[in-house]
Amino acid sequence: MTTQNHPVAATGKPLIRVGFILARHFTLSAFSLFVDTLRLASDVEDRSGRVLCDWEVISATPQMIKASCGIQVAPTARLGAAERFDYIAVVGGLLDVEEPLDRETIAFIKDAAQKKVMIIGVCTGSFILAEAGLLRDRLACVSWLHHEAFRIRFPDNKLTSQRLFAEDGRVVTCAGGSAVADLAALLVKRHVGDEAEKNAMEIMQIERWREGDEGQSRAPLALPAHNDPRIKASLLYMEQNLDTKLRVEQIADHVGISRRQLERLFHEKTSISPGEALDRLRMTKAMFLVERTSRPLIEIALDVGFENSSHFGRKFRKNFGMTPMRLREARRQG
Repeated sequence: MTTQNHPVAATGKPLIRVGFILARHFTLSAFSLFVDTLRLASDVEDRSGRVLCDWEVISATPQMIKASCGIQVAPTARLGAAERFDYIAVVGGLLDVEEPLDRETIAFIKDAAQKKVMIIGVCTGSFILAEAGLLRDRLACVSWLHHEAFRIRFPDNKLTSQRLFAEDGRVVTCAGGSAVADLAALLVKRHVGDEAEKNAMEIMQIERWREGDEGQSRAPLALPAHNDPRIKASLLYMEQNLDTKLRVEQIADHVGISRRQLERLFHEKTSISPGEALDRLRMTKAMFLVERTSRPLIEIALDVGFENSSHFGRKFRKNFGMTPMRLREARRQG
């Protein structure tokens, strides 16, 4: 395999240093994508050297850290002085873990932020940063999968799941998944150069680097194939606001076009109206909640934007041929 040679920094030191903090039951793919992007950008002659980039897995203790998949990773350094890093990347994982990081590590992250070290929340690392107060008055970017959980837990925080990652001041949050490679590549472009970023992405077989404001991969409804980002953003916005009296004008305003333009766009690309798409999303979520949970039907009705259970029941029966109660009973008997 051939790689590009890069000039070493005049000081002989790496151009970027990242300290990784791994939460209990962290997401292994998020960590590995970040590290491998740095490794390949730093590489010379395919020797996995740390010429231009360097990193450590730092922890308050030398104990192994278990990922959500069961793989364990050993810390390579203690917390020490935060200033030795350009970035501290907090890699989150499962949300139902009590105390994902110990108090000493949380204090270290807060101290790093006070010392102007850039802080990154990777995957659900954004939840850890929000809990520590580091996202106050800053935009948090999370996966569409975790949007509702973040909104419930931190109702006063600014939130988006319409993009891959967001940089707000000296804090960066990333939705996770393949977007982690895009974020890591941005840091490489910024500190090492375009050739290093291109080299890393090509070796990882990633066709192109994506900017942070590109939309997350998500298709809430089975619709005809299209690549229009405005439709994707509209559907995500609908999905995340099903419990409100959402109007088509609000959806259009969210994606930056008029109601008429949005309706025309939906008809051209999907053959249905925005209102029909919203109804389908409501009924899809309603079916899931009725089948998979034991929550009271009035709660489900409110969750999908109905004011009362009777209206919800009529709409449900029209779509699925039976009432929510009848469906739930049938599932129990079956």
